[in-house]
Formats: sequence, C-alpha cells, structure tokens
Amino acid sequence: MNAMLAAFGLGGMEVILILAVVLILFGAKKIPELAKGLGSGIKEFKKATKEVTDEIHNTDTTSSATTVTPVQKLPPVNTTAQSQPQPPETKVI
Repeated sequence: MNAMLAAFGLGGMEVILILAVVLILFGAKKIPELAKGLGSGIKEFKKATKEVTDEIHNTDTTSSATTVTPVQKLPPVNTTAQSQPQPPETKVI
C-alpha cells in the first residue's frame, strides 16, 4: 500500500487529512455503507471481466476446432457481352 501511495506522491499526513475530510463529509455511519457498496461493485466488475475473458477463450477454442467449408467460386463475369441498346436522347423544348 505504501508503494501505491508513493506513486501518487502522498505521505502519511496527507492520507490522514484525506481520511478526516471523508469522515467529516460522510459521517461515521455512512462510511461502512460506502465501503460495502464499493466492494460489491468491484466484485461485480471482476465477475463480468472473468465472464468476458472466458467467453473469448471459449470462442477461440471452438472456432479453431470446427471444420471450415471451402468457398464456392462464382463463374467469371463476362465483360465482353454486348450491353442493351440505350434509347435515343430526347430534348424538351
């Protein structure tokens, strides 16, 4: 935890000051509720990320195990065929 606080440049006095401000703003009864909500939110986030990574892993393994059918080639387009004649242009006066 000290390494995390050091990364933010916080010392012991700053941490105590932040905790005091949180205590004043939210009160002693509200802090456990906030911590519980934060913990359940983190738990749900970890569960969701685990489900996504499992789904991606399962998709990769099932897609490589299936056989791929060959693609049928279409006949080439005949570009030398005569096009239909265009009607003559009419001018409106």
